[in-house]
Formats: sequence, structure tokens, C-alpha cells
Amino acid sequence: MNETTNFLKDAKNLISETGFNTSNIWYHGTSSALVESIQKNGLKRSGDKAIQAAAQKTMATIGNTYSQTVEPVFLTQSAELAFYWAQQTVRNRSVRIDGEEKPAVVTVTLPDDINKKVKPDVGAAGLLMIQEGEDYLMKVMSIYSENGITPPEINLMKADRLDYLHKLGMAYLDVDIDSKYVSLLT
Repeated sequence: MNETTNFLKDAKNLISETGFNTSNIWYHGTSSALVESIQKNGLKRSGDKAIQAAAQKTMATIGNTYSQTVEPVFLTQSAELAFYWAQQTVRNRSVRIDGEEKPAVVTVTLPDDINKKVKPDVGAAGLLMIQEGEDYLMKVMSIYSENGITPPEINLMKADRLDYLHKLGMAYLDVDIDSKYVSLLT
């Protein structure tokens, strides 16, 4: 994994003893290969068509049917956390898609009426129990420590739903996000 670029290290301005503060500014981690489409079309639920097509082809090859599910747009309050997910996106895409891709982070600035629809990503509880999720938890805990804050103890199965948002920086929006609200963080 690449170390987080210094200009993305924004947690010091967002984090406190109660977790990550929220506003109408969010971040989404992605691959450089998807940035042009995102800038043109916005962030679409289940938007990585190349990965969807590769999964469908794989399932057909092994004789199974494939039912595409509609995933929401995943967001976080921190560019630093979005970079982690951007790295995961690049890694996941590299397994199925050839090309030289790099992690990219986009800023999502939402108007109040849409911002009210952002929800804590409680569904991430299952993800956090596998290696990828454990790595994420370690990243979050290291951010707390780097900023002089004792990392929270959290029982993923009994946590309050807002803990996923405030303590772990995990949110989603179950609507497509227009390109006018999205910009590449550079």
C-alpha cells in the first residue's frame, strides 16, 4: 500500500474524542481510470461497469448466473480515509483489468437537501470482519493515534449505527450524485 500523500492528511482537522466531524463535504476513493467518467457523469451507484462486466463474465465461465445488485455511493468525511478505499479500488481492479491505475480521491460537496440523505454505513459490519476490513480498522485506529487521540473501542456487532459514521468514517448515499457536486482532489 502507498503511504497517504501529505495533502490528503486532513484527519487532524476533522477528528476529536467523539470521532470524525461531518459537514456537507465528503470524499470518495476511486481509481484514476474512472475519474474522467466521474467528472462527466457523476458518481453512479454500482458505477464501475468494467468490474461488473468482469464479474458477470467470470460467473458465466463457471456456469453460474450473475445478478447485479445496486450498491450505493460510498463516502467518508476524510480524504485520508477515501485514499485508503482508492487503494483498495485500484487493487481490486488490477485483478481483473489490465492497465496502469493509481488511487484517486474526489471531493463531493452536497447541497443540504441531498446531504440529509447521507447515512451511516452500518452494512460495513460484515466487511470489517474480513482482512480488508481489519486493515481498514487498523488504518482508522492509526489516524486516531497519529492525532493524539485514544482510538475508540468498538464492538462492530453491537455498535450504535452512528458509530460507523463518526468513529469509523463510513457513510453512503443511495442516490446517484450529479457531476456538478464532484471534483477531483489534487
